[in-house]
Amino acid sequence: MPNPKDFPQLIPPHGGYRELQSYKMSEIVYDATIVFCNRFIDKRSRTHDQMVQAARSGKQNIAEGSMASGTSKKIELKLIGIARASLEELLLDYQDFLRQKGLPLWGKEHPEALAVRKLAHSKNRSYETYKTYVEASPPEVAANTMICLIHQTNYLLDQQLRALEKDFLKEGGFTERLYRVRSQFRERKK
Repeated sequence: MPNPKDFPQLIPPHGGYRELQSYKMSEIVYDATIVFCNRFIDKRSRTHDQMVQAARSGKQNIAEGSMASGTSKKIELKLIGIARASLEELLLDYQDFLRQKGLPLWGKEHPEALAVRKLAHSKNRSYETYKTYVEASPPEVAANTMICLIHQTNYLLDQQLRALEKDFLKEGGFTERLYRVRSQFRERKK
């Protein structure tokens, strides 16, 4: 009789979301959104709560998707897609904030946007890297900084979704892995 230890693991290693750049950036976006909203949005308003929840949803869905990946690539893809959609909603909120306050939206090549974008290459990047932009800057700078951070996070999530899609097409999902391993086990048993 074949030894089950001779077969591939049914549930591959999963989790590890804290090492994902998309998760790290989403955590910065979440922390900074709380500070931004507390500074510039009335705490009793629905907008305050919606922005904080959208930022939280982005971060939490990356973690949840990563944890689900061991048994369901479909759920992982879905949750990473939800994280991406939540951050797109948040991006619109920041753009609305600027528009409603009559403040300019920085273009990609705006000198301050370039300075914020360059920080993405900082070693051990965290909320502290962007703290002065969010906590000590006027609303225009704080909101545009957040827009830069969300664009960077969304770019990472788009890359992650493409990689997950490619892996799913190549390897299949958990059900297909179960079938392959079970078939191999039966073949060796003969």
